[in-house]
Amino acid sequence: MTLSHIIINSTLVRADNSEFILASYAIAMSLFGITERLGNLLRQTCSSLVRDRTSYQLILRFSFYLIFGLMLIAIGVAYTPVGDFIFSKIFGAKVNMVDEIKEIYQVLIFVTIFSASRCVAQGVIIYNRQTKWLTIGMVIRIAAMYLLSLYFIQSDQITGTTGAIIFLLGMMIECLISIIEARKLVRKMPEKHEEQQVESKTSIFKFYSPLMFSSVIVVMIGPAINVSLGKTDDIELAIASYAIAMSVTQLVLSFFMFIHQIVINFYGEHNAIVKKFLLVIGFIPFILIAILSYTPLGGLFFEHVLGVEGRLLDASVQVLKVTMLMALVFPFVDFYNGLLMYYKQTKITIFSQSANLIVTLIALVIGVNFASQWNGIIGGIGISLGLLAELIVVSRFIYAIERKEGKATMFPFKRLSTVEKNH
Repeated sequence: MTLSHIIINSTLVRADNSEFILASYAIAMSLFGITERLGNLLRQTCSSLVRDRTSYQLILRFSFYLIFGLMLIAIGVAYTPVGDFIFSKIFGAKVNMVDEIKEIYQVLIFVTIFSASRCVAQGVIIYNRQTKWLTIGMVIRIAAMYLLSLYFIQSDQITGTTGAIIFLLGMMIECLISIIEARKLVRKMPEKHEEQQVESKTSIFKFYSPLMFSSVIVVMIGPAINVSLGKTDDIELAIASYAIAMSVTQLVLSFFMFIHQIVINFYGEHNAIVKKFLLVIGFIPFILIAILSYTPLGGLFFEHVLGVEGRLLDASVQVLKVTMLMALVFPFVDFYNGLLMYYKQTKITIFSQSANLIVTLIALVIGVNFASQWNGIIGGIGISLGLLAELIVVSRFIYAIERKEGKATMFPFKRLSTVEKNH
């Protein structure tokens, strides 16, 4: 999935004014991330609640209203002075960047539709454990995006909108493949599940709304970081280096982004095995980022794969080093969030992700005021410390929940042998 952003960034970095274009695209994407994240929550909602054709139809109706609402908000930003105010005053973008950012965002509006739609379909696919179709759809998506990026590079037609168009093509393809497979699976579902039933859109909203509110909270982190980077000594370098380093970090983390889905679908029957699985793979992202940060492999990857050179390369590597903490913490945060969905305690995410946002903001304020010369590094520190705060809070809540269940574990692998024996 994250290869998509690698392809886009490696295309934009080849433009003559690459720092300007990358910074504009990063700001547009940070605002787009709010609406996309709300749509992405449909994947978890669908895989947790859809058990029959009736609940699937309810999810479809719920999704329609959600997507329609997101579109109205996005159009208001893209085609009215509201967007100018948000990008120039809140994000701190330069006057000459605002028009470029709005043009990018106008394309990203359509990405929202296809992104949310494919998440509904993928929720069905994941529940039915046909996850190979996620890989198939993604491989075809990546191939198409790569070919389109080559066209733009060869024709020397690279602007900020170029990245958004590449992204849109990939999302359309993945959405189509996911919907085709999901429709086949839905036909095999019973009309009504005997044990688990979703009676109305209200019951869906009770599950979804805490995730929505918490996502609105945590998705503000991206814009907050870009706003803060806009106050550093070198704005364009700060935003561009942070965007590139985060695309690499997200690429590594993308292999571990669905631990929460493993928890939702397997924890009830195989909790000990799921915990073992986390313990085995949980430290791999940290090791990979460390290798890229402190060996020549990182520089070679940035230069020859992404096409990053000069001071932007050096700055990107420095940002990557501070995201090592993020890579260490993320798999465990995703595990605990999966447990919240498994126990239907999604309202707790409001508290944990509020802690994430608060700590991130504190780190950003301190960084901007006392070390503005660190540029993009400030963003890496902020997002890493925020995620650590989220882990601390959510782990404490899970400890309390599982203690009531008679299987309290402060960490996912603590007292593992006892759990296995009982299981």
